[in-house]
Amino acid sequence: MKNKIILGLLLIIFSLSLSTPAQAALGNVLLKVGSTGADVVELQTKLNDVGFNVGKVDGIFGSITKQGVINFQLANSLVGDGIVGPLTIKSLNEAYLVKQRQNKVDSVIATAKQYLGVKYLWGGTSPQTGFDCSGYVQYVFAQNGISLQRVSRDQYTVGTQVAFEDLQPGDLVFFSFTGDGVVSHDGIYLGDGQFINASSSKGVTVYVIGPYWKSVYVGARRVF
Repeated sequence: MKNKIILGLLLIIFSLSLSTPAQAALGNVLLKVGSTGADVVELQTKLNDVGFNVGKVDGIFGSITKQGVINFQLANSLVGDGIVGPLTIKSLNEAYLVKQRQNKVDSVIATAKQYLGVKYLWGGTSPQTGFDCSGYVQYVFAQNGISLQRVSRDQYTVGTQVAFEDLQPGDLVFFSFTGDGVVSHDGIYLGDGQFINASSSKGVTVYVIGPYWKSVYVGARRVF
């Protein structure tokens, strides 16, 4: 009797496993012409975003999607077979993350430049009244959905540390005017050796990180 009960339970479990579709992460199953569903939607969305246009995102892997996959594969030194497996997905995800960060960088820098010329105000946190250095940085990043602490010294604790030679646009750069290495000023790196900040003498302006700024430079942080 006991064996019959156990056998019955096993049969029930087996039948349930057949009736419940497996949830596979993108890349765990091959996608190719004829595939449909959420995985194909994600594939099409990411291909479009990184510049390999597959047209309408409809969740149907047709000939246009296949050609987009082939183009992406060939551009990334992969076998151009139009079949999406783990290697293609890994490469696509990496390209997608790079593109997403670039979009955020472009948005942050565009926001920062909107306020060129806004006057300096100690403790200022808005373009209507004026900015101090960290109030400006906090405001710009908040407009792009990124929350930062209020003062530069605390902002220097967020994100990851970045070496000077590895600076990228959108990184935060920090300085010390007190000569003891304690952070007292910050700005947003723009690239090409330039950063934008709320300067006490000029308001929101762009400076080159030349000899003077290098002499008071403390470090940089990447927050996205």
